[in-house]
Amino acid sequence: MPLALGIVTLFTIGSVGTGSLQEPGSIGAIGLVSGAVEAAPTGNAIPDTTAQDADATPPPTIPDARLAIPGGAPPVSGLTGYRWPLPKGRVTQDYGATTFASRIVDGQPFHDGVDLATFCGDRIVAAHDGVVLAAGRHFDDVIGWVGSLDRYYKRLDTRKLWLTLPIVVVIDDGNGFRSMYAHFEQVVVKPGQRVHAGQFLGYEGRTGNASGCHLHYGLFSPFERSEIAIDPGVATRMKLPHAEIGRIDPLVVLPKRPKPTPQPDPAVQVEAP
Repeated sequence: MPLALGIVTLFTIGSVGTGSLQEPGSIGAIGLVSGAVEAAPTGNAIPDTTAQDADATPPPTIPDARLAIPGGAPPVSGLTGYRWPLPKGRVTQDYGATTFASRIVDGQPFHDGVDLATFCGDRIVAAHDGVVLAAGRHFDDVIGWVGSLDRYYKRLDTRKLWLTLPIVVVIDDGNGFRSMYAHFEQVVVKPGQRVHAGQFLGYEGRTGNASGCHLHYGLFSPFERSEIAIDPGVATRMKLPHAEIGRIDPLVVLPKRPKPTPQPDPAVQVEAP
């Protein structure tokens, strides 16, 4: 699907509100980034208490959904019913070309989602009705990697890196697209749970490779046939696949926000003519 339609072959959880996520395992630099970070978890990283993270064994691999629908992803123009997942959040990084990211589009680093921020512990809600596919640190099977994750999982197990990953929620929006929410401090939903737009998912945090509390929100279709290459150095170091399924700009489907009206400075007095 052409870039002109807002689809990009990429899925990096790029720079977060106050910084950039630089490797796939920490969603803050993909808009969602899946993958592990070498350093210890930052700040608010806490052990994930969800059942799926009780041990280091990842869930079974989900077959490539792109084989199920000839012709690729549903049209973006048909996406309705979305709301802002961080209602009062300011956009701290847009979707698109950036200075550093582990995903590349047209030879340039690319951020494949939007970063929103308010304050640590703010409430994050579902952007759309749907069913939770992942909630915790075992999310890579459902975010659209193109290729096997066996070597990547082995690296996480061997080096005990699972707790360096961000806490992520992935939801099947029921319209051919999936929403990805990254860097939670804590989540309150579980895989298999049905949620509605506006339902509480968890608290804003900075788990994974994030320099400050924020939410990385990404949107993609598992049926999309375009791909985005992963930086070769990152793919080799992290033992990740060579590409991910393309993403779209979430701002295309989120409600338009009115621009703030400039307020006069009370200290400045305007003389009458």
